[in-house]
Amino acid sequence: MKAAKYMEEDMLIQKSIEALVEKMGPVEAVRFLNIPKKKRIESVKRHSEWQKSLDKKQFFDEVFK
Repeated sequence: MKAAKYMEEDMLIQKSIEALVEKMGPVEAVRFLNIPKKKRIESVKRHSEWQKSLDKKQFFDEVFK
């Protein structure tokens, strides 16, 4: 089995953008690149929200069958 060789990051970015523009066109490629990332909720806040929505009886019934 041959070892994989990764291309340099700048070449990877350049080739990827060229492929996007070629396949989707410049407007859609830029639109795709500018899609905002979903913001992650901080874990303690996420856990608190989960606890608020929790039906404790149902939860314990499922865990301690």
